Amino acid sequence: MNTLLLLLPDLALIATGAALARWVDWAEGFWSSLEKLVYYVLFPALLFTAIVRNRIDPSSAAPFALGVLAVLLFGIALGALGGRIFGIESRRFGGAVQCAFRFNSYVALALAHRIGGDAGVALCAVMVAVAVPTGNIAAVWFLARNSGAGVLKALLRNPLVLATACGLAANLTGIEMPEPLTAFLNRMGAASIALGLILVGAGLKPSGARGDDGFARYAVMVKLLAMPMAALVIARALGLAPLATQVLVLFGAVPSASACYILATRMGSDGPYVARLITASTLISAITLPLWLVWAR
Repeated sequence: MNTLLLLLPDLALIATGAALARWVDWAEGFWSSLEKLVYYVLFPALLFTAIVRNRIDPSSAAPFALGVLAVLLFGIALGALGGRIFGIESRRFGGAVQCAFRFNSYVALALAHRIGGDAGVALCAVMVAVAVPTGNIAAVWFLARNSGAGVLKALLRNPLVLATACGLAANLTGIEMPEPLTAFLNRMGAASIALGLILVGAGLKPSGARGDDGFARYAVMVKLLAMPMAALVIARALGLAPLATQVLVLFGAVPSASACYILATRMGSDGPYVARLITASTLISAITLPLWLVWAR
């Protein structure tokens, strides 16, 4: 499996965004308006359809779901600890801490299919259903707390949290989506992938991304080293099957989600610093991901 080739399209889109922001003089407010479109419309459609697409059997999926939750909570705890260790400024920390525990679902879904076909995708659907709402709630909580906004109000109004909650409700109740609506949402979700990564690149501004190198390195290490190691230990402790073990380790080892940048900028955090962490984790994961998947066999 050539994981580097899988990551290259994401890296190319990030580079495209950086080049466009640097060399193309578009009207003032263009990037801000594009961020709003992705954050309020396209990303929610992606999250909703990702959860609804594969039906979840709560009883059979329970051990794997427990493992996903345990790995995620471990990453959240380490991310919060890093803020205390490095004393990073609260506004910057609120957006950057997500990069220690949120995952790139696009890469995870693609690799899960390569590893286990339909069975791998089904496990990935459970992963998304557990990790997306929990990770979004944690991310919004950190951002709202450090921006001075009301945490509960921010959670209830956050489009990503609302989309994942609706997706879970539709999945667990077995609601069948009409085909035209499904196609419509799928097209919006697909658009969010490319635009979200382009926005990550556009947010790379060296003047705004300097400093706090210690926390940047720490967050990337938590995401690419500590979380997959915890996943491997937890999978063994739960006695998961080989495929479930690989997918759980995959969950821990994939790079940070590009949605971290969108959420950070929309909630007043330091977008360029977050983009720096996302880019670093994506580049380094091209080396670490294949190693973790070999060790998880």
